[in-house]
Amino acid sequence: MFKINPYRPGAGLMPGYIAGREKDITNIEQIFDALIMNIPVQSVIFSGLRGVGKTVLINKLESIAAEKKIFCKHIEIEERNDFISQIAECSQAFLRKVSTIEKFKHLIQKPLDAIKSLIISFNPNDNTFSVSMQERELYTSGNLTQSLTEVFVSIGELGAKTGTPICFFIDEIQYMKQKELGALIAALHRANQLGYPIMIIGAGLPKIYKMLSEEKSYSERLFMYKEIGSLTPDESQKAIEEPAKKFNVRYSKAAVNEIIEITKGYPFFIQQLCQIVYNKMNDHLIDKELVDSSINDFFSILDVGFFKTRYERCSQSDKRFLFAMVKCGELPCTISNVAKNLHKNVNSISTIRAQLINKGIIYPIRYKELDFTVPEFDGFIRRLSEYKHLWPRSKCWMRA
Repeated sequence: MFKINPYRPGAGLMPGYIAGREKDITNIEQIFDALIMNIPVQSVIFSGLRGVGKTVLINKLESIAAEKKIFCKHIEIEERNDFISQIAECSQAFLRKVSTIEKFKHLIQKPLDAIKSLIISFNPNDNTFSVSMQERELYTSGNLTQSLTEVFVSIGELGAKTGTPICFFIDEIQYMKQKELGALIAALHRANQLGYPIMIIGAGLPKIYKMLSEEKSYSERLFMYKEIGSLTPDESQKAIEEPAKKFNVRYSKAAVNEIIEITKGYPFFIQQLCQIVYNKMNDHLIDKELVDSSINDFFSILDVGFFKTRYERCSQSDKRFLFAMVKCGELPCTISNVAKNLHKNVNSISTIRAQLINKGIIYPIRYKELDFTVPEFDGFIRRLSEYKHLWPRSKCWMRA
């Protein structure tokens, strides 16, 4: 018989109940209210590991912003995506919205010219605009920061004149190219200096803080930083129990405690384990015995999906680096201990370290320390047959 399951362990899927983020949502709502009143506000960057609910949170905030009549556009950065085309398309969408109001149509040309300059200069294959060769020569500037700043200033000015605040929601912001990120920071900074109602809410892996600060020294004042982590036991309990209540299903206290212990309050793991448990349920009570019977299925699903998709993105040298991290015993581990396990010096493995950080597999924590971007990834590595078999057999896996 088909059973409606209230748990949603997917990438960015909205859970039945958003636990532990109430304060963040309230704070951003107040920022939205200030933006609507044309009061200067800081943009916001959420950072955290994979699966803690960053995308869910910014999707929720986007829906709140839309209800408040803020112009919203969502951008997801991918390693191969062109951010410039995406931000230009979002800016064009804003112009289309404004142009539907007759009294504002005459204000469109200036920002339209700015967007043309951005597109033509940095994406010559884009077919968004039909332009002549003379126009292409006229609009081409070659200066990304200048072009993007002109776009932000012109649409920000238009937003102020029309009473339409703007918020761009940018997910996976750590995949932005440094040049693009620097231009975005500068453009937002200038628009804010002029008092225009435009802001950004971004989300990314923990390395985004370092990327922003290295690109522009004033970024720490431009953005409000918020780290998103695992849930507290009380928050975890709500995430477990609340979605099931609408179906008159309840958990025993022992079952809740067991789920919290297994998942460590990690939101994606809570959704995944509860979905498995709920599917196995035969009545309206979920007890500890049912949770215990679901543990093997839980780790099997993670191993073939959540963990494996990340692992398969790694080259052989990447994998050996990961094995050496796990061999350290405790995480986070130092780069010197990783090098020691590989019988290499630190400089010889720095390139692989950088590649794994760029791929979003590991991230730097404190000085010269590393950890995985998803919890329990070390357990997955330990369960791999190639880790069990290769490590004892090889003293040195990496060529100089």
